[in-house]
Amino acid sequence: MRKCLDPAVVAVIGVRYNMSLVAYCLVCCRKISTSGTASRREQNWKNIRNITKITGSLFLGGCMFVTYQTHSLRRSVTLDTQAVKQEKLKSYIYVYSGSAEQNDLQGITNKVRKELHKTVRKALEASVSFFKTSPNGEKCRTSNVEDHEVPLWLLLKSIQSSHRVIRSEAIQTLAGIHHWHDYQYRTVAQACDRRTAVGLARCEDVDLRFFLPPPTLPKINDNYSIEEELRQLISSLPKTELDQCGKYLASLALRESSQSLAAQRRGLWCFGGNGLPYAESLSSVPSEKLEIISLHALLKHSEIPSHSDKIVSNGGLQLLQRIYLLRMDSQKIQRSIVRIIGNLALNEHLHTDIVDSGWISILAEVMKSPYVIQSSHAARALANMDRDSAHEKYPDGVYVLHPQYRTSQPIKADVLFVHGLLGAAFKTWRQQDRNEPLDESSAQHDDYTDCWPKAWLAADCPGLRVISVEYDTQLSEWKSKCPEDSNRKSMAYRSDELLQKLKAAGVGERPIIWLSHSMGGLLVKKILLIASKDQDMQDIVKNTQGVAFYSVPHFGSRLAEYSVNARLFLFPSVEVKELSKDSPALKELNNEFLQFAKTKDIKIINFAETLPTRIGSMMKLHVVPVESADIGIGDLIPVEVNHLNICKPKNKDSIIYRQTLQFIDRTFTGKK
Repeated sequence: MRKCLDPAVVAVIGVRYNMSLVAYCLVCCRKISTSGTASRREQNWKNIRNITKITGSLFLGGCMFVTYQTHSLRRSVTLDTQAVKQEKLKSYIYVYSGSAEQNDLQGITNKVRKELHKTVRKALEASVSFFKTSPNGEKCRTSNVEDHEVPLWLLLKSIQSSHRVIRSEAIQTLAGIHHWHDYQYRTVAQACDRRTAVGLARCEDVDLRFFLPPPTLPKINDNYSIEEELRQLISSLPKTELDQCGKYLASLALRESSQSLAAQRRGLWCFGGNGLPYAESLSSVPSEKLEIISLHALLKHSEIPSHSDKIVSNGGLQLLQRIYLLRMDSQKIQRSIVRIIGNLALNEHLHTDIVDSGWISILAEVMKSPYVIQSSHAARALANMDRDSAHEKYPDGVYVLHPQYRTSQPIKADVLFVHGLLGAAFKTWRQQDRNEPLDESSAQHDDYTDCWPKAWLAADCPGLRVISVEYDTQLSEWKSKCPEDSNRKSMAYRSDELLQKLKAAGVGERPIIWLSHSMGGLLVKKILLIASKDQDMQDIVKNTQGVAFYSVPHFGSRLAEYSVNARLFLFPSVEVKELSKDSPALKELNNEFLQFAKTKDIKIINFAETLPTRIGSMMKLHVVPVESADIGIGDLIPVEVNHLNICKPKNKDSIIYRQTLQFIDRTFTGKK
């Protein structure tokens, strides 16, 4: 935007002139001088009250309003008509203030008043032509709009339709436009309401110019500290309703931040809560670790609706955005922040705050990330905000791998992926790692995928919703994030928690197939048995049609034996203890599930590893023997891979992927 001629006066009226639409108008003027006699000041105010006040308000179907007000100007302004001609295909008309010597008149000149009246009249006429409802259904008049502007105006009208299908089609049409001028994208960006902005962000290949950039955050001074801001935010949040894990993380974050700030004032870093100096290494920074601890605490708070309200009201959205922009070098920190935003988005009354704080443009950009973890976190946050196209909500730990964007294709079935011990929603289901060196010029680099369910299954089985769940596990209690809350790690607790989350995500409304690796298969069996005894969960039971087990230790694992024998060094976790070979609890679980599966006629397929897995640098272990991977019903398919690779196909021609694809097809189609 050009600078005004008089540096002391900014008088800029932004006008969507070529669209016959005043998009916004901002008039700032020099404050009235307080010098001089009282009578002089009184005369100034009388002159100001006589200034013409013009207000034009234009509503685009209730979403966008345009208003401009010209008032409180001490000196006259002149309209640069040459700028109007120059900016015909751009976005603004500039009003320059003249110098004090040339414009020592009170009020607004007739020339400016005439031009402003003309502009507003043209905008209003055009808007009435397009946005009024014709009683006889005739097409809107377009006499005041240039031919090339007509499609945009019609789209702006359509996105405000009372019919959801019309709105959705208009948004998809907008998202497919990539040939506009900048001013056209900015017109839509300023005209979009929350619903439209979220819808555009969930469209594939949308142009990011459709989104207004985040508001400029206040400048920070030399004494500003992210650590102090995080500490103040966490300390301002309620302590009620937090579970033991949440209380532990909040207490840890406050303790560490207090010690860190105190150490900085002394010129010494302290970390770990023990008062000992923390030796900085080349690969880790104490402040980054402290931010991660604080974000973990905020994540637990964001799971509670009343605490989410406090996070927003206490400036959490702006603080998280500042950290996000400052930590462009840390995917882990950025991912944690987007994860928190996804939790806040579960609360519909906070959607306006999230949009107004500028998060939509950030999430829309992250959706385009080549990293599946980043894009999936952003997809979850936007899906939770998109109440116009879906009713499902995705709690923390439930991620849609496909479709992550809006789609007109109906979803016919759900495929759920459940990882095992030390696994994750994404890394467990990557393509098998390549050990052989690749030719730099080879196209094989483009073939590798970090998530085969998203890259392969979605393409080969259209019409599926692919969901991956995530939960924390540890081999040892020494590494636990929440040692105060070990009861949450039991199989029964985790299964019930995942069941509630999946129900919120709409699982049970269509046919289901479960794909599970290692301990994840035990959770799937427990989930289905719990659901079978809950009247509210009968849809999940009724719609479950098949389960695929990838090296699931139905009768225990040798990993548990190794852990118990090394308990002095490893201190095995609850989940590892539950995997003990020949465990009575596992036998009981398997017997109950076998009876359940036979009664419900659930299709089963079992994959079994035949190669040992390297544990550390000293030991190889056959984690799940073939006899333990055989549940007793369904097909058993031994594969020459280790425990880690049993769920990671080498390529689309591997037996793991081909058999999985055939199993899904047979289960949903009923083929033999």
